[in-house]
Amino acid sequence: MISKQSAKIIKSLQVKKYRRKYGLFLVQGAKSVLELLQSDYEVDQIFVTPQFLDRYKLPDGLTNEQVVLANENKVAGLSTFQTNDYAIATAQLKEHHEPEDWDQPLIIALDDVRDPGNLGTIIRTADWYNLRYIVASKNTADMYSPKVINATMGSFARVKIVYTDLESFLDRNSQKFEVFGADMDGKSIHKMEIKRPSILVMGNESHGLSQGIMAHINQTVSIPRLGKAESLNVALSTAILCDNIVRQFNG
Repeated sequence: MISKQSAKIIKSLQVKKYRRKYGLFLVQGAKSVLELLQSDYEVDQIFVTPQFLDRYKLPDGLTNEQVVLANENKVAGLSTFQTNDYAIATAQLKEHHEPEDWDQPLIIALDDVRDPGNLGTIIRTADWYNLRYIVASKNTADMYSPKVINATMGSFARVKIVYTDLESFLDRNSQKFEVFGADMDGKSIHKMEIKRPSILVMGNESHGLSQGIMAHINQTVSIPRLGKAESLNVALSTAILCDNIVRQFNG
């Protein structure tokens, strides 16, 4: 049974200041909860229906206090998913730091990307291309927002976001990486020859790359437009540019 205190905390985790207060974030839906259980995140509690336990095996090591059985209506009522009737979980927040060795051909860097759905989709794209780290400005959306976690479809469990001063990060790494910035007036990505590890900077949904960031860009790049659409959103643009850069780097 879910206690009133647990229900109160779960509901509060939709707001960033309460995620910081309790040091927890919310994971919803069977797929995402299963991904959480296989990750290195520390699970606080998992709230599951009998149907979930019938279908899935929980990993060893969870205590009776951590696993709470609840009916479908109660789980669904605490979730931001309208169709969630299997499981929700709370887990400990983590602050990610830059690795000593960037063992990946491409780093996605986000300059003030605000939409949670876009951020979640970008995390999922990074996971698809086996990019384990994303770098983001401090005013980029919070990766632990329920909307972001939901949009990752479980990829939050494998991709880490390092929130940092993006200008300083680019300045420190300009000798090791080619720095590209997405811009509609940039050079066609189809005409680029990319042989060095790269940083791809994606800008704000409305304003694009900030002036301070533009000063650190070696080359702006664009996606050739063949039709009449005014623009592509930042998540879709990230996926297309990632595919081109990773494919070229890998030969």
